[in-house]
Order: sequence, then C-alpha cells, then structure tokens
Amino acid sequence: MPPHPHPLPLLQADCSNCFALCCVALPFAKSNDFAVNKPAGTPCTNLRQDFRCGIHTQLRDKGFQGCTVFDCFGAGQQVSQVTFGGRDWRTDPDTARPMFDVFPVMRQLHELLFYLAEALTLPAAAPVHADLRRVLATTEEWTRADAAALTALDVSALRQDANTLLLTTSELVRAKVPGRKKNHRGADLMGARLAGADLRGANLRGAYLIAADLSRADLRTADMIGADLRDANLRDADLRGAVFLTQPQLNAARGNPATRIPPTLTHPAHWTT
Repeated sequence: MPPHPHPLPLLQADCSNCFALCCVALPFAKSNDFAVNKPAGTPCTNLRQDFRCGIHTQLRDKGFQGCTVFDCFGAGQQVSQVTFGGRDWRTDPDTARPMFDVFPVMRQLHELLFYLAEALTLPAAAPVHADLRRVLATTEEWTRADAAALTALDVSALRQDANTLLLTTSELVRAKVPGRKKNHRGADLMGARLAGADLRGANLRGAYLIAADLSRADLRTADMIGADLRDANLRDADLRGAVFLTQPQLNAARGNPATRIPPTLTHPAHWTT
C-alpha cells in the first residue's frame, strides 16, 4: 500500500500514548526557558509515575516555558508504541537507553514528514510532487525501522535530499506573489522593528526573529522554515499561507486572537490579548 499522501494527523503529539520521552531523553539548560539544569536521560523532577507532568498547567509560571514550546511532531508515541511495541522504560529498564537514543532521530524524521506533507498540499509545487512523494515514502519507511537501524541512520543525508525539494517548493510557491520579494534567509533580525511590514513571499528561512516586532505584518506565503520566532510579536499579523510554519514556532511567539494563521495550526493558549 502506498504511503498516505498527507499524514499530518499522524504528526501531532499524543502524550497519552508516549512514555514522556521529551521529559527524560532530552537535556535542559537552566535559562529563561528552563528553571533547572537536567542532563539527557534523566527524568525531569516534575515527572510523575504515570508519565504525566506534575505542573502541566503551571509550566510558564514555574519557569518551564521551553516545555510549552516543544513539539515532537508525534515522534513520542511512534517510538513508544511502534518502535518499542508499548514497552516503557520504567517497567523494562533495558529499553531506556536505546529508547532515549532513538527519540531525537524519530523527532527529526517526523518533522521532515511534516514539511514534505505540507509541500504535497501546495498546488504550485506540482512539478516536484512526484519527487516529494518518493522522499516522503522513504522517510515514512525509516519511521518503521527498528531501534538499531534508527540509531545508525544518517539523518542529515536524508534531510539534505529532502531540503533540495523543499527549497524548490518554496521558490515555486513564492513565485506566485507579484513583485520583488525580500530575502532575509539566515538574517539576524533579533529585535527588528517590522511592525506592519509587507513580507508577502519573503524568504525568512533560518532568520533570527527573536523578540522582533512583527505586529500587523503581512507574512502571507513567506517561507518560515527554521525561523526563530521566540518572543516575536505576532499580534494582528497575517500568516495565512505561510510556508512551512510549525506549531512550535507559534508557541514560542507572542500573538493574540486576531493573529491570522494557517488552518492546520492553532492559536497557543497564552495568546490571550
């Protein structure tokens, strides 16, 4: 059976079917995002025995903003329920180390699937849809591999192959926007005053937009892949049709109910005013 052409429902985190891998496998560095240091492979002190967070409703108040921003794109339940067949690291300690090693790899694969799946929904990218399906099928196949194969996988090589197609997708989509488009790829725009800016079709790949003022900015059809939106002001901004925008990027930013976003994403709970 060919892979599903648009697997977005499979790429949403389902914490009820995950063994809290993001709370254990990944390290924390004490900062504005995390109240404490935590080494990789060590359970967070807030983790309960049932694999739930003891301060889930108070994460931002307790200094764990980083937890509210992180998204595994569904990698957690894939590792927990598929790769390791429902065996958890507490009752089966031998699974702990390989499970924690596989999780970051799976997370990269699921993020890549997210981008590839989105590209396949874009009519302008039709010239590369066949190649996108090929890479998506290969990536999906890897998500079903065993732990040993996943740990040995060269994810960077797989991402490089996909990135060529994602770049072409971006160019095809943004070419539909009339006029000259701004190129801010990888630019340092930290704290930049871009309120009300016309950024339609702009290339913002990998741009540092930390604490930038993008209120009322028009970001329709802008390429947002890898853009750092931590504390960026997106109040009243228009991101409809923004290319490769993710939920974690929105979670890291500041917006309001009037911020317009793609229909596949949701307004973060902290975007209240």
